[in-house]
Amino acid sequence: MEDAPTPSTRPRAAATPAAAAMDPVLLEIMRHKVEAIADELCLTLLRTSRSVFVNEAADFAVGMVDLEGQMFAWAPENKTTSINVPAAHTIRMLGALEPGDVIVTNDPYLSDSMATHLPDLHMIRPYFHGDRVVAYGWGFIHYMDVGGRVPGSISPYNKDIFEEGLRIPPMKLLRRGVMNADLEAIFKANSRLPDVNMADIKAMLGALEVGGRRVADTIEHYGVETFIASQKALKDYAYAKSREVLRLLPDGVYEHWEYLDDDLVTPIPIRLRLKMTVRDGLVHFDVTGTDPQVEAAYNIPTSGKLHNMLTRRIITFIHTHDPDIPLNAGTFRPLSITSPPGTVLNAEFPDACGVRFSTAIGFNDAVTGVLLKAAPEKMAGPTCGTGFVLIVDEPPEAIGEPPKVVFAQVARGGMSAYFGSDGVDARDVTMNTMYNHPLETVEAKCPIAFKRYDIRPDSGGPGRWRGGVGQIVTIEALRDNLSVRVGGADRLRFPPWGVFGGKPGLAAEIVIDIGTKREKRVGNIEQIVVDRGQTVTLLTPGAAGYGNPFERDPEAVRADVVQGFATREGARRDYGVAIDAALAIDTAATSRLRRAAARRKPGKGFEFGPERDAWERVFDDATMCELNRRLFALPKPARQTVRRRIFEATVGVLPRAGERSLVSALRNSGTLRAKLKRAIARELPSKSRKSPPAAER
Repeated sequence: MEDAPTPSTRPRAAATPAAAAMDPVLLEIMRHKVEAIADELCLTLLRTSRSVFVNEAADFAVGMVDLEGQMFAWAPENKTTSINVPAAHTIRMLGALEPGDVIVTNDPYLSDSMATHLPDLHMIRPYFHGDRVVAYGWGFIHYMDVGGRVPGSISPYNKDIFEEGLRIPPMKLLRRGVMNADLEAIFKANSRLPDVNMADIKAMLGALEVGGRRVADTIEHYGVETFIASQKALKDYAYAKSREVLRLLPDGVYEHWEYLDDDLVTPIPIRLRLKMTVRDGLVHFDVTGTDPQVEAAYNIPTSGKLHNMLTRRIITFIHTHDPDIPLNAGTFRPLSITSPPGTVLNAEFPDACGVRFSTAIGFNDAVTGVLLKAAPEKMAGPTCGTGFVLIVDEPPEAIGEPPKVVFAQVARGGMSAYFGSDGVDARDVTMNTMYNHPLETVEAKCPIAFKRYDIRPDSGGPGRWRGGVGQIVTIEALRDNLSVRVGGADRLRFPPWGVFGGKPGLAAEIVIDIGTKREKRVGNIEQIVVDRGQTVTLLTPGAAGYGNPFERDPEAVRADVVQGFATREGARRDYGVAIDAALAIDTAATSRLRRAAARRKPGKGFEFGPERDAWERVFDDATMCELNRRLFALPKPARQTVRRRIFEATVGVLPRAGERSLVSALRNSGTLRAKLKRAIARELPSKSRKSPPAAER
């Protein structure tokens, strides 16, 4: 029997009602209908998946994409914020689709940055009405292992994407509802956890199937033309409301830059620079001046787009000031970007990108800086700036078996204070809202015991409004030769900075055998091998304080001490509040302490801490912008080599982040600045100056 004719997926010209003319009541009904469909996608996946990345940590997202490849229905239940998903390129690559087809890919470069690292497997299913595509179901899951050099597939030491695991170009996972058996076999052969991965794939396929049924129900009730028209109308509505929020930002140009501690391959910090221009609710980001791509996995593949990895903080700002805005791609329409190729924020093939989320967190703290400069009382300060992921690897029990990979825990720091409110403690949800795991579940799956899981007193940045405190997580090894990997570690060197008189939070620490004679701070390190009885402790950063801490209500300081967020010593040192042994305020001593503090002039801008201050006395903004301008005139392979030689000629070998302070290494700033200028002139003579690469706007 011959195959049935292939239906066309090209949308036919239809007399759909204009978005602006859609009845507001009907539009609101359609908004909640499509969001409910997306939510059902989300809950179906959550309930049927097997991996802890999904059913415990909720590292996935789902939604519906319109015929332009843009998100028009986002699930409010989603725990990540990948709303601006660039799906159009991947859909176009596959050409004509049929009912029951499902596209799959995990490749950042071949998907035009829809995927951002290989463990995130994206799937797209076309939804048909007759022979006509009316929308697409979309989703991704973070898979615990897709091959590569290390268990779990993520290592900062990977130099290119070929070391990071199996690359799947956009292709059909299902064809007319039938699984691509060849792709399934290749995928399973390249994973250390094939059964768990395949179970999650089937859970996603089930969720996308449910979404298709609900789309059909909605069309049956409201009509296909209304369903399609609502997609554009909802995006237009989100655009108008988002632009209105962005008018809270005064017109002007605002600049800020942020740092990652280092890239692990070298101890040199990575600088992320942002200039924000605001004009009547239209916001333009320019990241020119950001450092070149690194020979490690910290690069973000964005294809020069205004990618969701770069916009999460400003989207949070928009939805904080108007929670009623629909969650869709229209929110991004007032935003634009200039992003030169070849920076860590616009990686080029084959740059490694497994740890791209650490860079995204750092860049979004730069967004925090420009928003605070534009609207000081409408934006919180920087959050903890990192999210530790604890992974435990066990060797295989028998020859021929893969190693056991257990995603043990997520350790978060605090959220920043803002004008009028303290920060949230030990729970940073500004970039995503992944859950922590029940400790008993983790202990049942791998040979570790949690010895401490607590808040970290005095870690929140002191301020009139206190920054949220971090966490203390201590695990004990229950067997010898246990491999513990800490992913995403940052803020061991540069703590979250204080705001308008507030102080920085405490920096992160990683400590082996804390409280013993063998205690050792290891700084930013990928893998720690410990024997039975040894411990690994993660101390996550506290977030920024806001305002002069000596203006904090003494009763609020006392409450912090009672609840364990601050110590009596911290209350006296940081706030000038004396708390006696009975946990009552010593009024006389407090008055003396605060009178003495009043003689010190409080800060007005941002307080970065001694390490960043020392760094920028040598490596100032103007010099770093000029250095990067000259580096981009070089061929891409030469940039990091020359950059490294310049830094080594200036300061020699820098201490590793978290092991020793930068301050002593940068003490003679005048001498070092002179050495820096000579090194730049020698390595990058002015006659070689050229314009930086053209940027996509």
